[in-house]
Amino acid sequence: MILTSALRISTRLPVLHVVKMAVAVALAWLASQLLLPSELPIFAAIAALLVVQPSVNQTLGRAIERTAGVIGGVLIASTIGFFLGQSSWVVLGTIVVSILVAWALRLSPVSASQIPISAMLVLALGATTPGYALDRIFETFIGAGIALVINALIVPPVLIAPARDAVGLLARELADTFDRIARALRTPQSPIDLMELMIKARLLRPMLASVEKAIVQAEESLMLNPRKARLRMALDADHDMIERLPTLVTRAIGMTRALHDHYDVSLQYEPSVQAFSRELARAAHDLALLAREAGDPTVVPEPPAADVLALTAPLRIVTPHPDHWILIGSLMEDLRRVREEIVGDRA
Repeated sequence: MILTSALRISTRLPVLHVVKMAVAVALAWLASQLLLPSELPIFAAIAALLVVQPSVNQTLGRAIERTAGVIGGVLIASTIGFFLGQSSWVVLGTIVVSILVAWALRLSPVSASQIPISAMLVLALGATTPGYALDRIFETFIGAGIALVINALIVPPVLIAPARDAVGLLARELADTFDRIARALRTPQSPIDLMELMIKARLLRPMLASVEKAIVQAEESLMLNPRKARLRMALDADHDMIERLPTLVTRAIGMTRALHDHYDVSLQYEPSVQAFSRELARAAHDLALLAREAGDPTVVPEPPAADVLALTAPLRIVTPHPDHWILIGSLMEDLRRVREEIVGDRA
């Protein structure tokens, strides 16, 4: 079972990605055979296979890493082979030297592994073939270049939809959290209810981390993408929402923690708490408005008009019971910050 889980992943690669890899390998193989005197252009095929990545920007980065690794390995192997020959000990020593050079230069894992592999192949397979090392560099350029072109031309991947889904999901969960807090202030709560409220609020932080990761991936998918200009507006709308979410998450967890730590059954009889509960329900309503889904992902939704938002009435605070003033003061400050984020009135 452990071995199977180590070998397999939960989801397959997208079919389109597999098709791109196959097409890139085939074209790189054929192009290398036409342009270079090589019957088996292995370097071109390997480069095309490894360079195709989920986004065009990642593909370009992998192409640079792969090419740099091949060039470095070829240079090291050619230099050592010229002075010391191609014996088995020289090949072994060249591999060790290549590993140390990659470590000293702080190269990426792709380039660091490619340098010793290229050096080994050049010394082991190309010792008696004139021009072998230079042809392998050209092969790598051909394979990496074709992979980059294929990934850019055949439906370049765009990860805006997953980012929008993640942002909307977190915003709706925040609205539900505010609703749960408002209900907890209006109705009696048992210790189990308060613990459940706290657990659900803590789940907001990993959700926020997922949103931030999805936004980064969406940004990366647009780099060098031919459709970048048309899709930029939708991602900008997500950026505007993501700027609000960290503060809202912090306030939601803080309000839940304060309620969990300072709750008692007489809290629901406080006039200020009941008024606060209504305002918090309005905040949840307004946040749900901001999180509403747009029909066209390329169109940025207009912000709700001021008269649509429910969180508009001033809140009058009556002097609370001495046992409750810490909790009410904490909740009021959190509500003020929540309102600022929702209506866009941030200082």
